[in-house]
Amino acid sequence: MTDRNRLIYLPLGGAGEIGMNCYVYGYGPQGAERLIVVDAGVAFPDMDGQPGVDLILPDIEWLAQRADRIEAIFITHAHEDHVGALGHLWPRLRAPVYCRRFTAIHAMRKMEETGSDPSEVRVVGPYPEIVEAGPFRVQFAPVSHSIPEASALVIDTPEGRVVHSGDYKIDRDPVVGEPFDEEMFRDIANGGVRAFICDSTNVFSRHPGRSESQLPEPIGALIASAKGMVVATTFASNVARLKTLADAGVAQGRSICLLGRAMKRMVTAAVEAGVLTDFPRTLSPEEATEIPRENLMLIVTGSQGERRAASAALARGSYLGHELKEGDLFLFSSKTIPGNEVGVGRIQNALAEIGVEVVDEQAGFYHVSGHANRPDLEAMHDLLRPQILVPNHGEFRHLREHARLALSKGMDGIVAANGMMVELSGNAPGVVEHIDVGKTYLDGSALIGAYDGIIRDRMKLALNGIVVVALIVDEEDEILEDAWVALRGLPETGTTGGDLAAMIEDELSQALPRLKQRTIDDDDKLEEATRRLVREVCVSEIGKRPEVTVLISRLMAE
Repeated sequence: MTDRNRLIYLPLGGAGEIGMNCYVYGYGPQGAERLIVVDAGVAFPDMDGQPGVDLILPDIEWLAQRADRIEAIFITHAHEDHVGALGHLWPRLRAPVYCRRFTAIHAMRKMEETGSDPSEVRVVGPYPEIVEAGPFRVQFAPVSHSIPEASALVIDTPEGRVVHSGDYKIDRDPVVGEPFDEEMFRDIANGGVRAFICDSTNVFSRHPGRSESQLPEPIGALIASAKGMVVATTFASNVARLKTLADAGVAQGRSICLLGRAMKRMVTAAVEAGVLTDFPRTLSPEEATEIPRENLMLIVTGSQGERRAASAALARGSYLGHELKEGDLFLFSSKTIPGNEVGVGRIQNALAEIGVEVVDEQAGFYHVSGHANRPDLEAMHDLLRPQILVPNHGEFRHLREHARLALSKGMDGIVAANGMMVELSGNAPGVVEHIDVGKTYLDGSALIGAYDGIIRDRMKLALNGIVVVALIVDEEDEILEDAWVALRGLPETGTTGGDLAAMIEDELSQALPRLKQRTIDDDDKLEEATRRLVREVCVSEIGKRPEVTVLISRLMAE
């Protein structure tokens, strides 16, 4: 430890990946910095890599060990990848949570769902209102994004001003929420910006960003062309898009029904927060069944292929009394997040099999991104004129390209992926420490580490199946011949045509009694010998090396 104060930035999630955002800023002597946390988000698992996992959370072990130094937690907006982990992580951090009103509604719910005190969430007004947090003075600067009341954070420190962009785009007419305010950011830039930590999601998109206000005309024309029922899906949190879709449907003479709890919850929260005041009247699912198909529009959850959402249920058959038929129209007013292509494709293929016309962003202008494209990134660089640019919110290729762009414009650009601590004070930014960070899995109601072995074992079971063997050793320390075998996740018949379980039992009944006595007397040695015999039979008969569980019961002499 030294007496020199330093300003540090440490991503624990969201840098080198898209999702699971969690960032730490610190100021003070090395090893004794006072800390603030920005965002506590989740990522979503897939069955290939995390079977059975419900959510993926950032690994906050480093932060939890320093919980007594945390001044506050700031949440930039209400997307799950920024607020979804709050309730699960807060008991280890135990610091006050600050966010704007719409975000606070969701943050409080996250706290309640996990048994934490929702009163720890404090509502903050927009810039220039200030939150004092130790050596930090933090303001919420409104930005346009695909959810209401998204904010950049203006973080003032003794080493200068840091701007943390959060997720943003430049949209001067976003339909719902605050438009991009160029003059506000000019004001923020006055006096100088030491570092800009900036969203990198769309750094490879070279065309200017498009506005939500441009969508009503093409979406309205599409709905007007439909002969049967119209169904549209988008991100449940994109309240502006929900309004755009609903307004377009009403303009074409259709009644609107929302299907999906997440969607209804978002609309309710937007109304409660005062950011949505004129959403069209909606019908309940029961009322909507009485409306002629050609006069009905359903707006449903499941744009990313989620198996339990309304889109998937409709593709499988019916949902809450509604069924799709040949000639209906299904609009995906969304972009498929990388990794979700298989799930979305499964739904689209099922819809096409029914005879439904499927339309997505590839077919026309029916979606705009909530993230800044490259020209908008450059416009923000020019507004803020930071000394240092640190890309975040992107895969490693996005971070590197964004840093390269910063360097070409005369800024110091540095790539900092998860676990790379960057010092922002001094003459030039640099990585000063590497923190060992992984992921935390929410598995049912338990939090487990990515390296705990549980998911690895589950994947082995999924890939190889399991054989359970029960053995009985009598009072004379001899193995009874009738070993019992059960199979799970394996074929019942081997390549020779025999019953696989019976063949394993026969092999064990012949081989086990011939084992040396010192092996029979030792449970570990007996278990290993049994496992080896079972796998030899399975490799010979089915070409698999299954997981083997051996249950040994020893009879005691009276």
